[in-house]
Amino acid sequence: MVQGTMSNSGKSFLTAGLCRVFMQDGYKVAPFKSQNMALNSYITKDGLEIGRAQAMQAEACGIEPTVDMNPILLKPTSHVGSQVIVNGEVRGNRKAMDYYRDKKQLRTDVMEAYGRLAKEYDIIVIEGAGSPAEINLRENDIVNMGMAKMAKAPVLLVGDIDRGGVFAALYGTVKLLEEDEQAMIKGLVINKFRGDAKILKPGLQMIEERLKIPVLGVVPMEQLDIDDEDSLSDRLTQTQKGAGVDVAVIHLPHISNFTDFSVFERMDGVSLRYVQKPGMLGNPDLILLPGTKNTMDDLQWLRQSGMEALILRQAEKKTPVIGICGGFQMLGQVLEDPCEVEHGGSMRGMGLLDTRTVFSQAKTRTQISGRMEQGAGLWKPWEGRDVTGYEIHMGVSENLGGCRELIRLSDGRPDALSSEDGSVLGSYLHGIFDTEGFAEAMIRKLMADKGMEYGAWSFDLEAHKKQEYDRLADLVRRSFDMKKIYEILEAGI
Repeated sequence: MVQGTMSNSGKSFLTAGLCRVFMQDGYKVAPFKSQNMALNSYITKDGLEIGRAQAMQAEACGIEPTVDMNPILLKPTSHVGSQVIVNGEVRGNRKAMDYYRDKKQLRTDVMEAYGRLAKEYDIIVIEGAGSPAEINLRENDIVNMGMAKMAKAPVLLVGDIDRGGVFAALYGTVKLLEEDEQAMIKGLVINKFRGDAKILKPGLQMIEERLKIPVLGVVPMEQLDIDDEDSLSDRLTQTQKGAGVDVAVIHLPHISNFTDFSVFERMDGVSLRYVQKPGMLGNPDLILLPGTKNTMDDLQWLRQSGMEALILRQAEKKTPVIGICGGFQMLGQVLEDPCEVEHGGSMRGMGLLDTRTVFSQAKTRTQISGRMEQGAGLWKPWEGRDVTGYEIHMGVSENLGGCRELIRLSDGRPDALSSEDGSVLGSYLHGIFDTEGFAEAMIRKLMADKGMEYGAWSFDLEAHKKQEYDRLADLVRRSFDMKKIYEILEAGI
């Protein structure tokens, strides 16, 4: 099991790396995280929802993601509440205190999922959440030391040196645990190190002497193109405009599935940035409105912050605006929530698409493909070609008559609506830009419209992902004492 001294210490990253190493070494390996809190999610082939990080880790293992890899997913809807998803399906919205009180009842779901994986795989790499030293949450814990005990899993504790205070974080985390829990920690790992590791040597010796736990790895900071899990992602800190086409993603308060736009980061001549404040928007060449866990609240934020007015001004100048999922819903005339799924009542939309969205209790969850029957705007070059993606939304958007319907999905439903001139587009399909060649065709069209020269560019996403997972495995092998890791695996607790 991989636990961390804090959130964003690199647990997901190193879990994926260990998964890849074990897979390369010939083991049948799977990831597992009993409870994940994240707005980036993924839909499995059987239409069930899990955390994006576990889907990424499954890719590193070379296996298909399943709901057993993440039986509990919490998607925050406010500062004090989350949508609770168990075994891939919505159980409802719960306040934090109510969920905490009833959490022990979910142990059965957790252990049944873990048991199914244990029967099928040689090794399971378990990821913790936050920190095991959150002593206010120790009772009924099912994700850190509580999970380690249920699975009888030896623990590696990861600290993030880039934030500073790593030795205090490691020492304090261990010492806040019960003695039997301290004994389960078999190794310490220092992550995100910059510089010469020799400088660390005295500190490594001292922390080992004080805790009687060996340091099994110092992992250098290295840039890898691996999907991020949540709003702590370093990707979201990219706010400065670079050279080439300026693509601005609106950083909504409840932003979700921002990995939809990762493909643009990999393209020569494209500068992707995230915009949190009106003063940061400027005059981009393309505006992207991402998904959100709370469409109506985030629309209200756009309005109150002044961001909506700036986007509307850009749309008047025919700057292309593309909304995905919740961003698509915001672009319409009106949003109605009769069942109080989100905000309740009705709210005026941005008015850029002639649509009405009605929220309901039913959640659409599916991997799906479709065909672009007619193109418009930046999507004109894709007319007659196929797209793929996945849907995660609680709401149906109706064309009120003024939109062009671009995509016919494989189940017969329409998707992807546009304004008549194609300058405003919306779709429910997460991952649509990962369709091979789709994002490239779109950017080529944008650059041609602006009189910009587009160089030769081709990209094989699957090959790129395999390369990055192999680079991650190489990093883990260089940084970890893998001989000791395998000894710990054999010995258990």
